[in-house]
Parts: sequence; C-alpha cells; structure tokens
Amino acid sequence: MDSPAVQRLTGARIPTVDGEFTLYLYENSEDDKDHLALVCGDVEGHDDVLVRAHSECFTGDVLGSLRCDCGEQLDTSMRRVAEEGQGVILYLRQEGRGIGLQSKLRAYNLQDEGYDTVEANRMLGHEADERDYAIAATILNDLGVSSVRLLTNNPGKIEDLTEHGVDITERAPLKPHVNQHNEDYLRTKVDRMRHILDLGPTNGHSQGNAHDSSLQSLEQRMERHFGDTGTPFVTLTYAQSLDGSIAADSGTPLPISGEAALDFTHRLRALHDGILVGIGTILSDDPRLNARRGEDDHPVPIVLDSSLRFPLDAQLLDREGPDPLIFTAPDPDPDRREALAAQGATIHELPCAPSGGVCLDSLLEELEERHVTSVMVEGGSQVLTAFLRRQHAQRVIVTVAPMFVGGTSALSSLAGADAGEKGDFPRLAHVQQRWYGEDLVVEGDPVWPTSN
Repeated sequence: MDSPAVQRLTGARIPTVDGEFTLYLYENSEDDKDHLALVCGDVEGHDDVLVRAHSECFTGDVLGSLRCDCGEQLDTSMRRVAEEGQGVILYLRQEGRGIGLQSKLRAYNLQDEGYDTVEANRMLGHEADERDYAIAATILNDLGVSSVRLLTNNPGKIEDLTEHGVDITERAPLKPHVNQHNEDYLRTKVDRMRHILDLGPTNGHSQGNAHDSSLQSLEQRMERHFGDTGTPFVTLTYAQSLDGSIAADSGTPLPISGEAALDFTHRLRALHDGILVGIGTILSDDPRLNARRGEDDHPVPIVLDSSLRFPLDAQLLDREGPDPLIFTAPDPDPDRREALAAQGATIHELPCAPSGGVCLDSLLEELEERHVTSVMVEGGSQVLTAFLRRQHAQRVIVTVAPMFVGGTSALSSLAGADAGEKGDFPRLAHVQQRWYGEDLVVEGDPVWPTSN
C-alpha cells in the first residue's frame, strides 16, 4: 500500500499543565493540511509507545462541547502520556470524522431533528467516517516508533493503522462520561460504528465533566501501585484558604470548598477504599466521611486516635456505609473500647510513633492485611504533616478557595521532628491545575529532596 510522504518542518517545546511536550509540525504530499505530533520523552526506536491518533474537533477540543467525547479523549490522552513520561499524540486535521467543520455543523442540526450521527452524515452526501490514517502511520515511522499501544475505542482505527504498517501491540481504552448531550451520539458509536464502549447507566443524564478523566487516570495508578508494591496508594488531599488555613482557630467547622469542588472531592472519595482522618477532625467537625454518589461507593472511615477519645455519639457510628476502623495506641481504656465496639466500630492497637500518635508504617501494613488498596487522607493538620514527613503519599491534591481565614495552618511546623524522621516537605511533579467553580484544584506527585 502506497504511503504519503511527510516532512517535519519544525518543532518547539510546549509546557502544559500535564507535562512538557515537543510539538512537531508536518506537511505532506496528500493534502494542504498541517498535521501535528505532540511528543513526550524519547520515543525513537522504542516499543509499546503509548499513542493517540486524534482527529481534530474544534467544538470539543477548543470549546469543550458536551455533544461529543473528543475534548475529553484529548485531555485524557495528554495526561496519560505525560504520566508515563513517553508517548505521542498525533493531531490529525480530519474535522468531523473527515467531513469538515461546515458539514459537521450541518450534521449537528440534523441530529437535533432526530437523526443519528451516521444518518446525518449520509444525508449530507458523506460516509459515516471518511478519515484515513495513512499520514498518521507515516508520521509514526518518521518519529521512529517501533510499536504502539493505541489509545482508542475504535477497532476501525486499529485496522486502518495496521494496514498501513503500524505494529499495534495493545488497545488502551478511553472511558467516556455520558451526559444528556452526548448519550445518543455515544450509543450510535457502539451500535453502528463498532466502537468498544461500556456506557452503563446515565444516572438521570447527569452532566459529565471532562476534568473527571483525571479520576480515571488516578484509579488506574492506584491499581498499578498496589499490584506492584502490595502497599496502599495514599492520596493526601485537603481544602485551604488563600492564606493556607484549613479551619478557624476556634476549632469550629469552617466550609471552605464551593459546591463544584465538593462534588469533585466526593467523586475522589468514591475511588478509594478508605478515607483517613485524625481524631481532631472527628472532635471538631463530626464528619460523615461518605461519598454522595452511589451508596455502594462509600469508603471505609479510618480514624487515628491514640488515646481513644472517639465520641460515642459521632455521626460515623450512624451513617450509610462501612463502620469506622479506629487505630489507637496499645492498652486503651477497656471500657471505652468495649463501648465503641458495641456501636459497631473496629478498634485496632498499633505501636506508637517516636513523636507520639500511631506509627504510620505499622498502619499501612495493617491496611494492606485488610486489603485496603487505596487511602484518601483528609486531615487534620498533624495527620497531613505526619504523612508528608514520613514520605507516605503518592498523590497530593489541594483545593484553594478564594478567601482569607487567618486560622489553623494546613501543615504543622517540622522544626520539632524527631531524630531519624524525614523532615523535608516535597515539591510536586506532573502538576495539574483545574478550576471547579471559583476554587482552584492543584494536584501532583510529591518528590522529596532526600529522594532525588
């Protein structure tokens, strides 16, 4: 099969919220369109390179349209490639599955009249899908990619690229979020275009959020981490004001996050097996520590309480979801332990850390024994500091609200760290930033100075 000729015209470094890429611009012998390759890391001569062959979608990629899943697929692909540190995203100028923007907009109008995407294209004199991946294959060859793991739900794309000589060793699926605007479109992809998608229920047409693709990526990382290490994946997360406060000095509950950021937090909770706080959070906030979405997704509440001060009337003892798991120091008050156990709590004794409190190393070992594969640590200040001090976090997610509080700092001072404890705060790598309402969510992988 004849292949088009391509020429790499130029390239430039492109830093993004997901990571740093190099963007290459290509011209070709087939059309007058400028196709692009967004490359992360060294791919020349490498096997099993993560690749997305993405066709241009102005409405989805640029405007964030909810009528399709294109923008979400592009965002997810960039994130996954950046997390691997190696990969290619081909940006092919094939708007509207090859029919062009003008015809695509006309097809949208027909879809609004009740025709599906295949019918609309054919009514305009087009095929259901007019894309061709010969140029994509040629660009991959120019980049020196030996074999690829292709990010796609479309078996037709796999077949086309294979016919053009691309060695595809694996299909890496991209899970969409279904909303009231794209449900029919996605189901047509499955029913009439052979796309491999598990759409599931639409939950009353709840509107999907393209940012939620970061949760898919996190969930996959958690599974890989536990499979590779046998230890729980720890996500450290909290909400703070602009001055770094997580609570008022009075110890009274203080709402910080807006509704959109809270919704994200509850989605994040639902991904984890357990959600962990210190006893100070229980005493001051009396939280329920559940997930709003899906009664089957509530994480196990895990409370660090070295002196067993857990209140017998706490909401955690009367809530939907699993009963709390309380970790305390050796030899707790037997009457207190019996009373909490009678309320449904599970009490487990652990050795004390040198600085007091529960030993985190022993805690994670016990959670592993209980098959808790992932833990979301929400606070308070001493607990957050302890996990960072002991370098027990794989992901940090911080919500910053546009307000000033002048209250309790998110992190305690490390000046009094005991000998032998690691006393440096980390920096974040692979930083991502997302707006949820008026709140800014910043997340990344912690990297400690002593681990460089």
